[in-house]
Amino acid sequence: MQTPRPRQGAAFCLNASVTRDWIAWHAEYDVPGSPLARRLEVVRGYLRPLLDRPRRVISMCAGDGRDVLPLLPAGSRAVLVEWDPDLAERARRVAGEGVTVLTGDAGTTDPYISVAPAEVLLACGVFGNISSEDTRRTIAALPSLLAPGGTVVWTRAGSSDVRDLFASNGFTELAFTAPSDARFRVGVHRLTRDPDPYVSGGRLFAFR
Repeated sequence: MQTPRPRQGAAFCLNASVTRDWIAWHAEYDVPGSPLARRLEVVRGYLRPLLDRPRRVISMCAGDGRDVLPLLPAGSRAVLVEWDPDLAERARRVAGEGVTVLTGDAGTTDPYISVAPAEVLLACGVFGNISSEDTRRTIAALPSLLAPGGTVVWTRAGSSDVRDLFASNGFTELAFTAPSDARFRVGVHRLTRDPDPYVSGGRLFAFR
């Protein structure tokens, strides 16, 4: 079954309305100096110190997992969720022991039950493709997927208003990158309040 794909972002999620060739889109990661290649290096740079030992990791709309899979320490447990079957299969080919790659909807809480509460959560290519309401709902729900002190690495094209949403939901900003010559934004926020209980069947977002 084919479902239309979203306009922009790191990967494909349910209910998108515009067709895009995501395999071709991902090829830009391999172009030295491209915005996606630069963004990838920023994300990896923030992930490396977070993955200093085996961790429980969630990656929403994970694409082919090239941001996190090369950095995962042995003994980690991770769940990567990606709707596009070709990208998900790419991730499976390089995923190590303890890593589950699911082809499915990253916009619900159910795929993450086996690894929540996570210590590290990636929301890369998500917030630029969902509504403001879904962005608020997703960030408000992240404490239910995280362990105490859990950390979120996120990306957004253009606007960085999500920083305020993280702050109002009990997160402290650890890092933020906003290059003057590119539209991508990368942030790192740590949960500094008590986590919420995990809730199964919760809807977080749907791509526009």
